Amino acid sequence: MIDQVTTPNRVECPVCGKKAKRVAAATLRALLKDEFDGEFAADDHSSCSADGGCSSLTKDSGWRFCDSQDCDVVYFAETDERTFTKDQLHVAVGVKETTGERPLCYCFGHSVASIKEQLCSEGESNATADIRAKMKDPGCRCETENPSGSCCLGSVEKGIKIAKGEIGMDTAKTITTSAAPVGDKVAPVGDKAAPVGDKGEKIAKLGTLVSAIMASACCWLPLLLLAVGVSGAGIAATLEAYRPLFMVMTFGFLAAAFYYTYRPKNVYRPKNTNETAEGHGCCATEPTRGEACCATATGRFNMMTLNKVMLWGVTVMAVLFLFFPSYVGVFLGGDGKAVTDNMNRVVIKVDGMTCEGCSAGVAKAIRTVPGVLAVDVNYEQGTAIVGTEICCPVPKEQILVSLQDAGYTGR
Repeated sequence: MIDQVTTPNRVECPVCGKKAKRVAAATLRALLKDEFDGEFAADDHSSCSADGGCSSLTKDSGWRFCDSQDCDVVYFAETDERTFTKDQLHVAVGVKETTGERPLCYCFGHSVASIKEQLCSEGESNATADIRAKMKDPGCRCETENPSGSCCLGSVEKGIKIAKGEIGMDTAKTITTSAAPVGDKVAPVGDKAAPVGDKGEKIAKLGTLVSAIMASACCWLPLLLLAVGVSGAGIAATLEAYRPLFMVMTFGFLAAAFYYTYRPKNVYRPKNTNETAEGHGCCATEPTRGEACCATATGRFNMMTLNKVMLWGVTVMAVLFLFFPSYVGVFLGGDGKAVTDNMNRVVIKVDGMTCEGCSAGVAKAIRTVPGVLAVDVNYEQGTAIVGTEICCPVPKEQILVSLQDAGYTGR
């Protein structure tokens, strides 16, 4: 008796060695160029249901689909040496490409390029949601439209990650299925590739606010300390010396924030089905690594618009903080009592005041002295006019001690 030797069906691509999945003969018959139509017999398999949705191919069709980017083979036979390469199909195999349009969903027209366009204009992609909705009505035709012969949702999800990586939006995960083109070279998009411009813009905005707050700290900090019963005059004098430095830092950070927000961007001009002049599906000129290549869309509120609104908000806040010492006196006011001719009056020269905020601290310190009826403090002249009861002498020594306790000196 002679043992019959059977050869197992081949499941790995003969060129790249990657394990491939089954594909229906109907797919090959529909997508291969016309000269190959006669090589495939009709079968009754259909992976797409009439009401939308695709099922996995379980029937042994004798053919496999290779989605590897490392080889040109698209289909290979399980039992012989027959193969079909990319140039033998009349559609592009998007999952095997690294540049250009790269179609992902052949039924409803989603590609890496279209996803990048939507990410740039809206900040997110609704490709998967759109496909799921259209799979129900009007339904999909993956078996005869998609080179893989199966549902494209998995490919679309990978395509979204690739698109985010190429325009510098996705830094959380490593994109290993594609790369970000830089000029004529290809730079891999890894988990450390970050949008440098976005980081710089955030740092500049934060630096603007912090430096502006510190520039006005000589005024607001003593007031804050005074509210809790602590003298901040000494701190105010120290901070006043550094005020010019903080002001320069504020304007420097603000200039950087405007640069990052309004600097010229590479224009994003994808075409419907063709690549741009340079052969890429994203930009007319490709961005540097980690830099977004997209121009803002007109007529809609997008991330770039939000960034500009935030920048102007930061600018207004910075100006308010910078000039806080100049207008704080308007809000502080006084106790409503003015020094009149019916009072004993004395003019005290006060040292240590650095802004209008300090004048409020001086006035509050003097008012705590028994017998004081009213105080008028002039920050610009560095004086305090004190009014007391007409019947009694002005408690000068007590006033000077109170000023000293508050951190100021008077004479």
